[in-house]
Amino acid sequence: MDIRLRTEELENKNLSPYACRSSMSRGRERPEEPCPVRTVFQRDRDRIIHSKAFRRLKLKTQVFIIPEGDHYRTRLTHTLEVAQIARTCAKALGLNEDLTEAIALGHDLGHTPFGHAGEQVLDRVYAPGFKHNEQSLRVVELLEGQKGLNLTYEVRDGILNHTGPRKPVTLEGQIVRIADRIAYINHDIDDALRAGVLNQQDLPGECLRVLGASHSQRINTMVLDLVQSSMGKPEITMSPAVQEAMDRLRTFMFDHVYIGSEAKKEEDKARHVVEGLYLYYVEHPHLLPDYLLSRVEQEGIARVVVDYIAGMTDRFAVAQYKKLFIPKGFPLG
Repeated sequence: MDIRLRTEELENKNLSPYACRSSMSRGRERPEEPCPVRTVFQRDRDRIIHSKAFRRLKLKTQVFIIPEGDHYRTRLTHTLEVAQIARTCAKALGLNEDLTEAIALGHDLGHTPFGHAGEQVLDRVYAPGFKHNEQSLRVVELLEGQKGLNLTYEVRDGILNHTGPRKPVTLEGQIVRIADRIAYINHDIDDALRAGVLNQQDLPGECLRVLGASHSQRINTMVLDLVQSSMGKPEITMSPAVQEAMDRLRTFMFDHVYIGSEAKKEEDKARHVVEGLYLYYVEHPHLLPDYLLSRVEQEGIARVVVDYIAGMTDRFAVAQYKKLFIPKGFPLG
C-alpha cells in the first residue's frame, strides 16, 4: 500500500459525512498519474505554495499601501491567517483540512497591486470588468507556469467562489469564504489601531460585547461560534447574534477605515499608477515582456495587459510607472 492510499482510507474512515474526500474529487482538467505520497488536494496546496503568484503576495497591499512598518499585514500574511483560521474550523468539523488549506492559500492569487484600489481601476478601464476572485482562478488555470497549475475542480471552485454571489460547492470552500472575512475584519482593526487610524474607544461597543474586546477574543468567538453552529450540518453557518455583530463590525470598518480614512490617503495616487500603466501598455504593446506577446493575437491586448498589471506587486508597479513616466536625470559629461 502506498502512503496516499493509506491517507485516503483514513479520510474515508474518519472524516464527517459532509466532508469532501480526496478519493472522490471530480479531478483535474488534464488527467495526471496519482502521487504515491500525496493526495490530490495536498498536491494542489503544494503547487500553490511553490507558485510565483503566491510569492508575489508578500509585496501586495492588504489595507496600507507599501507600509513602512514591519508589522502591518500584506496580502501574503492575510492569506496565511485565513488558512490558519480555516484549517482550525475544518479540523474541528471533521472536514478535509488539505482541501481547505489549498483553497485558502490560493484564494487571493489574482489580487492586484494596491489592494482593492487597483482592482477598482481595472474593473473600470477594462470593458469586460475585473474581479480578483475571477483573476485568481485565471492564474491557476492559465497564467501560472506553462499551462496553469491544473488544480482539482474543488480547489478551483473554492477559489472562484470565496467571494461573490455563489457559495462554493464544498463545505471546505464555504469555511474559507467565512474565514476570509473573519481574518480581514480582525487583522485590519489591529493594523488600524497600530497606525492610529482608530482608537480602541472608537470600536462599536455593541459588537465588542458580543465578540470580545481584543483581537484574539474576537477571532476565538467567531471560530467557536462557526464550529458550534455548523456541527453535524450540511452547511457552514454562524449564529444570528455573532453573524450580526460581525456584519456590523465589517460595516464599521468600511465607514471608518476602508473608505476615506488616513489609511487610504495614498489610494488616489495608486489608482493613477494602475490606470497610467494600463493605458500606456495598451498603446505600446511592444514594451510588454516577450512571454506575453504570443497571447496578444489570441486574447487581445487589453486582456493581456490586465493580466500583466494584476500580477504586479506594489513595488514593481511603482518602478514601472517611474520608468515609463518619470524623466531620468541627464548624466554628467
